[in-house]
Amino acid sequence: MTTLHLDFIDETELLSEEDEKLISDLLSFAAKEEGIKEAECSISFVNNEQIRVINRDFRGKDKPTDVISFALEEMTEDEIDIISAADMPRVLGDIIISVEKAKEQAEDYGHSFSRELGFLALHGFLHLLGYDHMTEQDEVAMFGRQDELLKGFGLSRT
Repeated sequence: MTTLHLDFIDETELLSEEDEKLISDLLSFAAKEEGIKEAECSISFVNNEQIRVINRDFRGKDKPTDVISFALEEMTEDEIDIISAADMPRVLGDIIISVEKAKEQAEDYGHSFSRELGFLALHGFLHLLGYDHMTEQDEVAMFGRQDELLKGFGLSRT
């Protein structure tokens, strides 16, 4: 059985209960499909200015983006291993989504805000699980898996 604990932080106050339920259901489905037993992560919803500052400070890109993930299991040089008890859930990290950017992109791509929000949440979630798109091969793997999960869950572009 898969248990995914999500901590929603909506700094925009623009999301509905249905939006949060969609994301919760989608990410729980993805966690199950990825073989995760028990895990937790936070998802923050911010505006373009807030995500621009985060993007600038952490990625060196002074512009708004749609989603940023901070994976806690991702190790960098000189870090010590985080060891947790076997009965503790995996703490995956944080996902930050710009609600403004999600609305803009939904219009640009001609699909619903819900579909874009789900896409961005899943994209961020896959990053927390170690997927990336730095190389062409990694991009094919990540976006292929993302498409499989979106289709399996039933979240289409229409």
